Amino acid sequence: MPIRIQSDLPARQTLEKENIFVMTEKRASMQDIRPLKIAIVNLMPTKETTETQLLRLLGNTPLQIDISLIRMENHESKNTDPSYLDRFYIPSSELFKQKFDGMIITGAPVEQMEFEEVDYWKELCTIMDYAHTNVYSTLFLCWGCFAGLYHNYGIKKYPLERKMSGIFMNERTVDGEPLLRGFDDTFPIPQSRHTTIHKEDILQNTKLQILAESAEAGVTIIKSKDNREIFMTGHLEYDTMTLSDEYWRDTDKGLKMPLPKNYFPTNNINRMPTSYWRATAHLFYSNWLNYYVYQETPFNFI
Repeated sequence: MPIRIQSDLPARQTLEKENIFVMTEKRASMQDIRPLKIAIVNLMPTKETTETQLLRLLGNTPLQIDISLIRMENHESKNTDPSYLDRFYIPSSELFKQKFDGMIITGAPVEQMEFEEVDYWKELCTIMDYAHTNVYSTLFLCWGCFAGLYHNYGIKKYPLERKMSGIFMNERTVDGEPLLRGFDDTFPIPQSRHTTIHKEDILQNTKLQILAESAEAGVTIIKSKDNREIFMTGHLEYDTMTLSDEYWRDTDKGLKMPLPKNYFPTNNINRMPTSYWRATAHLFYSNWLNYYVYQETPFNFI
């Protein structure tokens, strides 16, 4: 079944070329079906790229999904034209007038700042508070993960000595977890971050449960025990070349960046990387939509 998006959203062409079933508003209105409503709070500077990455994963499911892209009202984007945001995004004030089955809060390139120094921090806190009673399950990614853990549970983030970049293998820490159903015994998650969280801080909170961790990357997947909040420190949505693009972007600026681990073949930056996390990504998002959104949310979410 399809994801429902605006007919002229640029991501549509890319997704259709990949044979991902997308549906415009006009066709969707002809179907007598209640789609899942998913809000994406996209805090990444490369809006269109992130949209395409997430929609590609959300579209790999038998469920019909109605997507709403959310922009922060108290932040001026430096990388996206305002007309693009006005055309395809709704402001957070419109978000608060609705209820959603699921929400995704993305990462953002502000992790080396204190949370309170981010110009849209108060607005994001209002969104996270709103989600407690108006969203059935919220998925927090990378900086969004750290922001959610900090605001909702008081768990701090800690700076790393050097950026953590690369593909890191993970192991599940619990058995029978629906979110990880069908996963291999070890599975890869791309990481791209300057901060981390401490395992002992998570273990001290009785409302949280660690689902997966990595020997190199630490705790990587956490959930609230009521299943309403899922936290991931990494980026399963990343395309094959995303880490490469980030590496060259930073080195071109003269920054000393570590080579992404387990990424370039034989650590040769002149060799083309290959994706070996795509299957894990599709399974993760399918499981989230099925077990923690579709199976839990009522037909009439009032």
